[in-house]
Amino acid sequence: MPKHEVDYSLYLVTDSTSAILGDANICEVVEAALKGGVTCVQYRDKTSDTGVLVSTGRKLHQITKKYNIPLLINDRIDVALAIGCEGVHIGQDDLDLPIARKILGEDAIIGVTVSNIAEVESAAKGGADYLGIGTVFATSTKENTKSIIGVEGLQEILLRIAAENWSVKTVCIGGINASNVSRVVWQSSGKGKSLDGVAVVSAIMAARDPETASRELLQLVKSPPAFAKFGVTTGQQTRSPQELLVLVPSIIKAIHSKKPLSHNMTNLVVQNFAANVALSVGASPIMANYGEEARDLAKLGGALVINMGTVTPDGLTNYLKALKAYNDAGQPVVYDPVGAGATAIRRSAVKTILGGGYVDVLKGNQSEVLSCVPGGSNVQQRGVDSGPGNQNLQELGSAIKELARLRRHVVVMTGKTDLVTAGGSVFAVGNGHEYLGMVTGTGCCLGTAISAAVAAHPNDKLAATITAILHYGIAAELAAERPDVKGPGTFVPAFIDELYNVRKATVKGNVEWLKRAKVTVVS
Repeated sequence: MPKHEVDYSLYLVTDSTSAILGDANICEVVEAALKGGVTCVQYRDKTSDTGVLVSTGRKLHQITKKYNIPLLINDRIDVALAIGCEGVHIGQDDLDLPIARKILGEDAIIGVTVSNIAEVESAAKGGADYLGIGTVFATSTKENTKSIIGVEGLQEILLRIAAENWSVKTVCIGGINASNVSRVVWQSSGKGKSLDGVAVVSAIMAARDPETASRELLQLVKSPPAFAKFGVTTGQQTRSPQELLVLVPSIIKAIHSKKPLSHNMTNLVVQNFAANVALSVGASPIMANYGEEARDLAKLGGALVINMGTVTPDGLTNYLKALKAYNDAGQPVVYDPVGAGATAIRRSAVKTILGGGYVDVLKGNQSEVLSCVPGGSNVQQRGVDSGPGNQNLQELGSAIKELARLRRHVVVMTGKTDLVTAGGSVFAVGNGHEYLGMVTGTGCCLGTAISAAVAAHPNDKLAATITAILHYGIAAELAAERPDVKGPGTFVPAFIDELYNVRKATVKGNVEWLKRAKVTVVS
């Protein structure tokens, strides 16, 4: 097979250690995996002597040739030459790429392990046929990994390859298994460059039935995850404000009629307020911070709100369990990375959560959202609680637009002017009142309102999110204007009233309140 025709979709890396292979025969495992659909095989054995490597390599090559699948040898060019297989895979500490190419020739397949942009550039310019990008997640099969890059690091590398127009193929490796492979492939299929495949070790080598495991993994590689069924389309990203405003009444009516579950994982200070907001906008609230409950709750057709108010190891574990449960069920997730840039612990937690699953809506203030930009943002931040000023709306809009494109979700940056995008047009929403910033939990509870909207109207999450922001902001304006409101203390019950009143009026066909909407496109 010519090397440009190689299919890297499901790339098996062998492991001969007893911890992974057990007492199974490596040749039998590989052949079973090939029957299941493995498209490329790398023989990796770090401990056996050369004689064993050559002997086993020849047996494996006879098997792979029968299925017309390439066999690559990890590290050992001499072994690859001895058995006459299709190529090698080399790491950063092995023989360098130019020497390997000179020895093996142009027809050989040569792959290179990379974990950062500098290594990618060197390998791509040096003529590597494919890159093994990782380690994506922590794994027990490879020790002394330089770093865990996560899905974020994988996305950054793919973006750079696309920007430079390098033609090199890509597979990711490290902790890839049936629970995450579909999500990783989908999240990494952004603009310009997508993964060409995934490299798997223990998910096949340690499986009781390697053939079935391979078949299932290949199906997952080729299938979008459950949560992608209502992805934001290109047409939805670039509408006019008028086109979005037309949808607002129907979305509010959908919340009212469906009464979707709003599952909030939040701190004790906010729980009561969040529950009242949910009820006022028409949702059914539940405050449940125990991750084990999420699998059952996710089946009820609602949405999850992860409000990172309190960061503890147990809390993080519960967030990840709930995130996975809602992803598996295909139900929306709203994530509020509270105080994301304030401490190293919070920055680490954000990376863990965004790498541990998919969030449909990322909502936070300027500092929090910019802290979620991979590699950091170049936009000047003006304080933890600051919102975007008029002088830098375009700059901030550009930053969140790129973030939305990269992570494939709706991004909401709150402030005096809220910015919202799904990767196309950036919408500025100017509604709200200063009292919202004077009451604990109002920012957190906007996430609750958004969760109700995206649960009731999942096929258009951008319109649903903007609907919730308008409902929330205009209700605040109406509440602040009431004669019985004298300040933040009297504002809260009036605000809950007006959230309810706006919903009830809309259901009856009265959308006079919507004339207050201030939605523009940031050019």
